[in-house]
Amino acid sequence: MLTLPYTSFRNNMKENMRRLHDDADVMLVTNRDPADNIVVMSQDDYESLMETLRVQSNPDLHRRVLAGMRQSAEGAEEEYDEL
Repeated sequence: MLTLPYTSFRNNMKENMRRLHDDADVMLVTNRDPADNIVVMSQDDYESLMETLRVQSNPDLHRRVLAGMRQSAEGAEEEYDEL
């Protein structure tokens, strides 16, 4: 995770945001009061993180994803006709 003071982030916002997007990285933007620190990431990375949390928090869905990963690793994928 990159760390940058708020003033530096603000002064170079366009470059910082492009870097975060292009590198799929996150940045901790710090302030004098640590309670005011923020984390910045691309929307795609945020949505991916939220979907991962959704899958992880649903035990049935999580089991199904793990079973599918095992099948794929064993070369036992099943093909389905598109609806």
